[in-house]
Amino acid sequence: MFPLATLGNPAVNIGIFVGFVAITLTVVIMVTRGGLKRSGDFYTGGAAFSGRQNGFAIAGDYLSAASFLGIVGAVAFYGYDGLLYSVGFFVAWLVALLLVAEPLRNTGRYTMADVISYRVQDRPVRMAAAISTLLVSFFYLLAQMAGAGGLVALLLGIDSKVGQNLVIVVVGLLMVAYVLIGGMKGTTWVQMIKAILLIIGVIVMSVWVMARVGFNLSTLIQQAIDHVNTVKPGTGDHLLEPMGKYGTNKLGFISLSIALVLGASGLPHVLMRFYTVPTAKEARRSVTWAIGLIGLFYLLTMILGFGAAWLVGAEKIKAMPGGANAAAPALAYELGGTILMALISGVAFATILAVVAGLTITASASFAHDIYNSVIRRGEAAPRQELRVARIASIIIGLISIVGGVVANGQNIAFLVSLAFALAASANLPSILYTLYWRRFNTRGALWSIYGGLISAMVLIIFSPAVSGNSAAMFPQANFAWFPLDNPALVSVPIGFILGWLGTITSEEHDEDKAVEMEVRSLTGAGAGGAVDH
Repeated sequence: MFPLATLGNPAVNIGIFVGFVAITLTVVIMVTRGGLKRSGDFYTGGAAFSGRQNGFAIAGDYLSAASFLGIVGAVAFYGYDGLLYSVGFFVAWLVALLLVAEPLRNTGRYTMADVISYRVQDRPVRMAAAISTLLVSFFYLLAQMAGAGGLVALLLGIDSKVGQNLVIVVVGLLMVAYVLIGGMKGTTWVQMIKAILLIIGVIVMSVWVMARVGFNLSTLIQQAIDHVNTVKPGTGDHLLEPMGKYGTNKLGFISLSIALVLGASGLPHVLMRFYTVPTAKEARRSVTWAIGLIGLFYLLTMILGFGAAWLVGAEKIKAMPGGANAAAPALAYELGGTILMALISGVAFATILAVVAGLTITASASFAHDIYNSVIRRGEAAPRQELRVARIASIIIGLISIVGGVVANGQNIAFLVSLAFALAASANLPSILYTLYWRRFNTRGALWSIYGGLISAMVLIIFSPAVSGNSAAMFPQANFAWFPLDNPALVSVPIGFILGWLGTITSEEHDEDKAVEMEVRSLTGAGAGGAVDH
């Protein structure tokens, strides 16, 4: 029933995608008619969004193509272990809600560096935070762009590298167009539309699957087990057993869990969304909305995963271009044929565009606001100058991401995603938590924490099995892996926290007045400049 070169009708898939681009570009132009005259408009949309709107935008920013396609495939292949990805990504938002969202909104303005550098020596710490922001954003961006090539092979039937690379270029140019035309306001609307489409699509498919089993979840799971048993007798029960994916590598699983749970609260493009609302109360409300939407999505991935295992089968999914990533589109094709397949393909493209646009704004804001204005110009750049630099930076970042996506196309991109989360958890989160909750924290602690977490995570990833030493690695022919875990978080996150503590206690620097002022601001929002422009 399934054509293995592609799924559905490529012409219809492309038509849906072009339609989405046309509609969202029209929306972006309409909502930014007044232009982007201030840096605050470009970075945070003038902090004018409600908590509910921002909650939808956070969901749109966070639910990437890896979430939609990857987790459904993981559940279809591994059952219980695939669900652990959903749990990790979801539980991460409790850390954001309870520890980060409100105080970060109260103390910052545009970027993560605003918070970390507030009560320490501004320029060196801001530079460190900006470097970390740019690296995390780049690796996350690279994974999305490279993933676009594989998605194109699956949905549009473009098997040639030249064709896939051309689509990566188109995605990059569209990303830059969204950012230049709409800034954060336009990007936020794109993310809201994409979140609504994605969640509706997932709900429709889930109801469709459940209707086939009389809305009985136990029957669905049993059908998936029975299907596996018909292909490989006696192996179906592995869908309900833990460690089917991770085998005996329990430390590897713990390390991945740490990265997923702690990484989200250190992802710069997620943190920046807290500044698009006018008050800390709305920031907290936006996270509450995001938790509801993201939680619903991840719960439904269980139904889609087991549905794909039953109605399509892991053996057929594995034979398709994209492998496990084909599970959700293949299920859509099985349920609703070409039209539902085309709609799901459009949502998948929308997912990539929305996420890469958010990442581009974050990276360009960090360069213009933190490096250009605060470090190079010592805070004396005119607002129009800073805005101009941010626009130029977004073009350059777009071009770099296109080149990176072309180079990484066809490679194993899993390590890029894990690197982004591990970097965020190792370099960003320790310094954010220390800044918000430890009065004694100082410049040396911040620098040691950021650079120590950053360097340790990168070194351990480079020498991990994700990069070399096995057939699934990025460089399967080479073998320079000596670190046994795919994800470095088990080691690099404690290093980030320990170096932050060690650097602080070995330095006598301490500004008690600034520490008290920041504590008051983080709790009350008094004196916060998030909605003010310069």
